[in-house]
Amino acid sequence: MRVHVAFTPAEAAAAPLGIVVDVMRATSTIAQALASGYRRVLCCSEIDEARRLRAELGDEAITGGEREAQMIEGFDAGASPREFQEPRAETLILSTTNGTRAVVAAAASCGEVVLGSLLNLDAVVAHARARGEDAVVLCAGYKDVFAIDDAYCAGRIVTLLDGDRSDAAKASEVIAARFPNAIDGINARTYGPPGLEEDIAWCSQVSVLNVVPRLSRMLERAAEVTL
Repeated sequence: MRVHVAFTPAEAAAAPLGIVVDVMRATSTIAQALASGYRRVLCCSEIDEARRLRAELGDEAITGGEREAQMIEGFDAGASPREFQEPRAETLILSTTNGTRAVVAAAASCGEVVLGSLLNLDAVVAHARARGEDAVVLCAGYKDVFAIDDAYCAGRIVTLLDGDRSDAAKASEVIAARFPNAIDGINARTYGPPGLEEDIAWCSQVSVLNVVPRLSRMLERAAEVTL
């Protein structure tokens, strides 16, 4: 088994298993929503696509998302995992600045795509170990550039996996080792708008969800994620 880390979407590499990470907040939010009882999450790169799906699905779905960490006008919810502790519909249609784009992009390069975060760290690692195939951790980053919080989470995943590491994977382990406390690893990134403190604390919880969100299929331009 060989493990690689792509620190930005532009560095994405093909592998039998892709683990998408956007710890603040998309992959954390999707894991929380599915663990709480949502049947599926539809990941949309664009706001217009999310709105189209919402109109098509009606009361079966709600919209959640953000741009620049701010709730999208006209959406039913933002992108905080704390907003999805109780299901309000069968389907969550989610569109975020970085994470949902990374999920859609990963569908084109990996045989299987799962979503990782600190919240479901042990579950995702166990899944990767059971497969025993080459894996790439795909960091969403921030607007196509390196983000240390995603690199930190990737390093936590790599550290728990057996197998050969690429140089990028080894670098992520160094970052993870630098911050023994998860909240410090996430806070190593400088966030723009204030008010994310509660979400940072929530997303810093380690292995509190025993779920492995998987990309099940593409619905035109939307990636359907289920358990």
